Amino acid sequence: MADQLHVHTFGPVDAPPLLALHGITGHGARFRRLAETQLAEFRVIAPDLRGHGRSPKTPPWTLEQHAADLLAVLDAHEVDSAPVVGHSFGGPVALQLAQLAQQRVRRLVLLDPAVGMPPERLLDVARGAYQHFSSREELAAYQRDAWPFADESLIAEELAENTSGTAYRYEPASIATACSEMCRTPPLPSPSLHTLVVEARREDYVSPEFVKACRFALGSSFRHAGLDSGHMLYFERPDETGELIRSFLAE
Repeated sequence: MADQLHVHTFGPVDAPPLLALHGITGHGARFRRLAETQLAEFRVIAPDLRGHGRSPKTPPWTLEQHAADLLAVLDAHEVDSAPVVGHSFGGPVALQLAQLAQQRVRRLVLLDPAVGMPPERLLDVARGAYQHFSSREELAAYQRDAWPFADESLIAEELAENTSGTAYRYEPASIATACSEMCRTPPLPSPSLHTLVVEARREDYVSPEFVKACRFALGSSFRHAGLDSGHMLYFERPDETGELIRSFLAE
């Protein structure tokens, strides 16, 4: 298929599947460390979302198209249903997938989801996607500034996977669209879908209104946790993030 997503997989081929969704400007390989160190009992399926990584760059880049793409990924990997972990923009994508085909989503983990974001804030992010670098060194310096928590090995992995020459692999126009999508009011999970929201306490992506709406809609199916972390919590607090995911999926 011309529009088939590029997919990274980690873990034993016969292990229970888990679908992992990255945020904007990212790629599926960002989940490698978490998969290998914290989720080793799962077969982690981590696609590059449309417009990102090595997946097709062509539009549309809407939440609805991302959800349809993910159904195709599950079908291609012969997965009837799986828990879904979505980070940042992967959060609203996961919510859209659950609305489209809830029977395919066993449980839902939202890691600092970017939902219902302030439009003014996302306008600046969208404009920033169209940046240019004059050299490989300038690009590497930008990545280090963006991830002050990261050691050089993580920076090297990110540059190897997510850049080509002096540019990032993502399509800037898809990032602008994603920023618009993150301003939308997300579809909430149904009460039958057990959902965990993990909030990065040093950021303000997760609003009290979203947590309240989830608690009201899901009742006893909702879990809410917080970590003393920045937005990239599965890099900054991998042990705690992994423990929260494992404990929730084992309930």
